[in-house]
Order: sequence, then structure tokens, then C-alpha cells
Amino acid sequence: MDTKTIKIDRYIPEKNKIDNAANIIKNGGLVAFPTETIYGLGANALDEKAVEKIFIAKGRPQDNPLIVHISKKQDLVKYVKEIPDKAKKLINKFWPGPLTIIFKKKLVIPDRVTCGLKTIAVRMPLNKIALELIKKSGVPIAAPSANSSGKPSPTKAKHVFDDLNGKIDLIIDGGQTDIGLESTVISLVNPEKPILLRPGKISAEEIERFIGGIIIHKGVYNKIMASKKVESPGLKYQHYSPKAKVILVIGKSSELKINQLKKQYEIEGKKADIIIESSKNKFAKEIFSKFRDCEKDGVDIILVKGVDEKGIGMAIMNRLRRAASEIIES
Repeated sequence: MDTKTIKIDRYIPEKNKIDNAANIIKNGGLVAFPTETIYGLGANALDEKAVEKIFIAKGRPQDNPLIVHISKKQDLVKYVKEIPDKAKKLINKFWPGPLTIIFKKKLVIPDRVTCGLKTIAVRMPLNKIALELIKKSGVPIAAPSANSSGKPSPTKAKHVFDDLNGKIDLIIDGGQTDIGLESTVISLVNPEKPILLRPGKISAEEIERFIGGIIIHKGVYNKIMASKKVESPGLKYQHYSPKAKVILVIGKSSELKINQLKKQYEIEGKKADIIIESSKNKFAKEIFSKFRDCEKDGVDIILVKGVDEKGIGMAIMNRLRRAASEIIES
């Protein structure tokens, strides 16, 4: 397959280019496109054969459900059985934006999208290119991250090309994504027990301001879940990992420990690099890109200093735990 890349203005998307990309979606093809979080790999969510192509292109585990993207809030009723009041509050506040909500699904959504689950994960992205693509396609778009399964998520079109060239129809280059981490995922299947399944830019604290207390799923803090079906991507499998070994160092003496480890590995003849937070938002935006840069530079060991888990820090630490081969407390 000949994968094409086109640049589209992120502020004023060119209509003809969006139309061409939308036609690929309509015809059952795969289009990688930018969102405000990361790049997604999109297919018509109502076309089971098109959705299957996503799993093949990514090498994605067959039981890892996809997120469905819509361009209008009013479209939600077409795909979900009910919209609880708590969901309405979150939608009014955070859509369009980096928040995915899980509902009970209608039969119109193929089981291939949800991997046989009776629930569906939905979000309305903020990125103008993404919104226009969904709108012009005239269908909801199923889209996981546009990378090879398990690798660091793509925040630039080049990352998508490196992983999926020759496997998908089109890559839309809309520049580097703004947030750099995947969307927050919350389940409101049981509105009395909202469950945070994946942390993101929209923090647990922000959500609780609007709907009250929520449950933090144990998978947020654990590296790998047990071998059972899960409602959200990012809960079960190894994720976000470059070829280099990632070592996460946490604790009061973490910076000192990291410098000691770097010297030790260099004495052993290994190339080691250090990643330390400057600001949380900048760290989140750049961490996956830095992982990929280290990989290309032939780095053997990536030493990462942990961050506190307030705000977006919970999302950062969630990704780092899943990327790390080793976690050291100092």
C-alpha cells in the first residue's frame, strides 16, 4: 500500500484536503489524523471490515476496544442507549475536548469496535482537523492511537509514518499535538459509581467538581491488568514503550539516584539518557517524542524521574509505569 502524507492547516483546515481524506473513510480506508491529545488512526466505526483494518495495521490485540469519535454532541444519542445526568454535566463542560465517556451501546455499533463489550467509549475531539474530518465523513470514526501497538503514542505525523508507512491509506500532518497524552476515560455505565479508567489532561479532581466522588480503577496504578476483558484501552497491555529500556525512578532522592545510575551504565558501556520534568504540561507533551528520539539515537537506557500525581501528574505517571521495564524507589 502506498501511504500518502498531506499537510492540513490546523487552524483553518483546507476543505478540498478534508474532503479527500473523508472520502477514504467513506470508502472503508484508514486515515491517521491529529487530535488535541495524540494522532489517531481512523476508520468508519459503522463498517466492521474497515475497523478490522485498524487491528491489522497496528498489530493491536483483538480484545482491546476502540474509542469512537463524533463531531456533534447531538450525534451521541444515535450510538448510546442512555445519557445519564452526570454524563450530560461532563459533556457540557468538557466536550469538545480530551474526555472519553463510556456508555451502554446501541446495536448500530459493531461488536468489532467494542471487542464484544456491550459498552462503547465515545469522545468529541477539540482539534479542528479531527472535527472537520468526522463531519465530512458523515460517520462516527473509530480511532485508537496511530502507532504500532505497544510503542510510544504518536504526537507528530512523522511518528505515524515511522510506524505505519505502507499499512494505511493517508496521514494528515497537522503539526505536533497540544497535550501529548491520550484522553481521560471515565465509565458512567453505572452513574452511581463513576469509574476513572484512564487518567489524562482532564484530572480526577476536575471531574469530581462537576459530578462528585469517583472511583479510581486499580489499573490506573498497576502496570498490567489480569487477562480479562477491559472497558478501556490502556488498562491491560504493555504500552508506550520504546526499544530502549525505560527505568522509572521515584522518591525524594530520585534525581541523585538517576545520576548515579547513568554513571554506572556508562561505565558498563551502555548509552544512557535522562528525562526530568521541567513543567508537567511540557513533560506530558514531549515524553513520547523524547522516547522515540532516544530510540533513534541508539540509547540503551532511559532514566525518567517520576512526578507527583496531582492534576495531569496522575496521567504522566500512569504512562510511565506502563512504559517502564523497571521501577526504582529511592
